[in-house]
Amino acid sequence: MVNKPSKADKKIAYDAKLCQLLDDYSQILIAAADNVGSTQLQNIRRGLRGDSVVLMGKNTMMKRSVRIHSEKTGNKAFLNLLPSPPGDLKEVSEEVAKYKVGAPARVGLVAPIDVVVPPGNTGLDPSQTSFFQVLNIPTKINKGTVEIITPVELIKKGEKVGSSEAALLAKLGIRPFSYGLVVLSVYDNGSVFSPGVLDLTEDDLIGKFATGVTMVASLSLAVAYPTLAAAPHMFINAYKNVLSVAVATEYSYPQAEEVKEFLKDPSKFAVAAAPVAAAAAPGGAPAAAKEEEKKEEPAEESDDDMGFGLFD
Repeated sequence: MVNKPSKADKKIAYDAKLCQLLDDYSQILIAAADNVGSTQLQNIRRGLRGDSVVLMGKNTMMKRSVRIHSEKTGNKAFLNLLPSPPGDLKEVSEEVAKYKVGAPARVGLVAPIDVVVPPGNTGLDPSQTSFFQVLNIPTKINKGTVEIITPVELIKKGEKVGSSEAALLAKLGIRPFSYGLVVLSVYDNGSVFSPGVLDLTEDDLIGKFATGVTMVASLSLAVAYPTLAAAPHMFINAYKNVLSVAVATEYSYPQAEEVKEFLKDPSKFAVAAAPVAAAAAPGGAPAAAKEEEKKEEPAEESDDDMGFGLFD
């Protein structure tokens, strides 16, 4: 007869497994499993199988194992952590979120969301109208069944579910709540983050980086302190200042000569802009010529309409 392992043996085996996972994986998700059923958890394990591991356990035992393992290995980064999967944390988090399932409203449960009963036919017989009246839900009888007239906010977020509300939702077949693993924090190579970092995209990071560069450049220009971000603006401003001095004085250099010529004879601006305008509208001149020809044609016809015939 095989002896069953004692509680102490089970704890030792669990501690060894937890420590081994901490050594094997550098990325961990800490999740809460409130109201998650065994079948639902089994589906989650199956979906993550191959590149991730789900390890459940009691908080006290997990904290003790992590603390002792941190002391043995000298890795202080483990002190704030508990185990879970490696790989791309965003993909793992999305995979976990797929397995949320609907749950009925049980008496005494705190509502995580607002519960609104939609209008429509309930399928209940007219004898149930008193039940709706207790909850102040407007109804009418339509084709032998009770019909809710307007949407009714039955339970507000944060309120406890009462017996009447739970009974009504059960009669209507409404499962208003959904539960699954909830990511509470993210651990990555010794750093702990909030789960919001998993929603960041490359565009978000580029946008934040560009904002930071803009702020650095603005501050550098304001205090006249050269930085890599402000260098292009400083060179352009310096060139403008040199050009201003050249225009205001007799000092000149090749790049300033063209500007001085334009200032002496503004008509050169029009000459320089003409080729650009022609390139922008290549069919403009022929079209204008055609319009002028069309305008001249009625003038020739008008000579024939003055009353002078060919044989007059």
